[in-house]
Amino acid sequence: MNRSSIILPILVIAGVLAISSVFIVDEREKVLVLQFGQVKAVKEDPGLGFKIPLIQEVVRYDGRILSLPTQPLEVTPLDDRRLVVDAFARWQITDLTAFREAVGAGGIEAGQVRLDRIINAAIREVLGTVPSQRVLSEDRTGLMNQIRDIAKREAAALGVDVIDVRLTRTDLPEQNLAATYARMRAEREREAADEIARGGEAAQRVRASADRTVVELVSQARKEAEVVRGEADAKRNAIYADAFGRDPEFFAFTRSLTSYERALKGGNSSIVMQPDSQFFDYLRSDQPPVAPAPPTLP
Repeated sequence: MNRSSIILPILVIAGVLAISSVFIVDEREKVLVLQFGQVKAVKEDPGLGFKIPLIQEVVRYDGRILSLPTQPLEVTPLDDRRLVVDAFARWQITDLTAFREAVGAGGIEAGQVRLDRIINAAIREVLGTVPSQRVLSEDRTGLMNQIRDIAKREAAALGVDVIDVRLTRTDLPEQNLAATYARMRAEREREAADEIARGGEAAQRVRASADRTVVELVSQARKEAEVVRGEADAKRNAIYADAFGRDPEFFAFTRSLTSYERALKGGNSSIVMQPDSQFFDYLRSDQPPVAPAPPTLP
């Protein structure tokens, strides 16, 4: 047998064993070296690593921050109103050995199942101590921080760090939405009816006050008008009396003309007089006679 024919297979086998004893750790990974299921080495820094071929194996885990959307669950807040809650968690493996011991060969998937249970329990614990109104409000930061702290404490045994927990949805169950909307509509309608009633009452008060003010103003205006009218009548009578005292005949004459004017305002009225009446005598004479009496209409 040729010596080279023996050395070549040995070199090939040695090369294969050498290659299989080297592994590369990516910067996004964390690696465990196991021997018969027992952890022998932990490699978290990127670079080359070594193991015993055929005896030891390499198990890789994602070293980045991972996300976990939890399954929707129903919770009962302090006021016994059921709510459907969805949450979103961000977590990272911090202790590979503890994580391996906790989840076994299940890896990341098994860890997510365990973590989902922990977060759901923390959600029920926190939301069960507050009223639903606080859960449904926009400011839920304090509640989410409490859930995160509880989940962080419970997940430490898994070798996991819970970085953040966010409530993505907090709604009423579908079967309760119609009843809730009907109750909200009834409350809003009652509030609207109260506002309308208060507005009507206020309008009635304003209307009554305005009516009273109008009556007072009209009464005051009429009073002042009567006073002005009386003063004007007094001045008019004084002027008439003064004019009558200065020339009684002319005053009687003007009063007669005024009487004629008023009598002929209709447009279709006529006056029948005799030619020798005092009125014509007044027009023909240079000296005014006694003022004629106002004519009588036929």
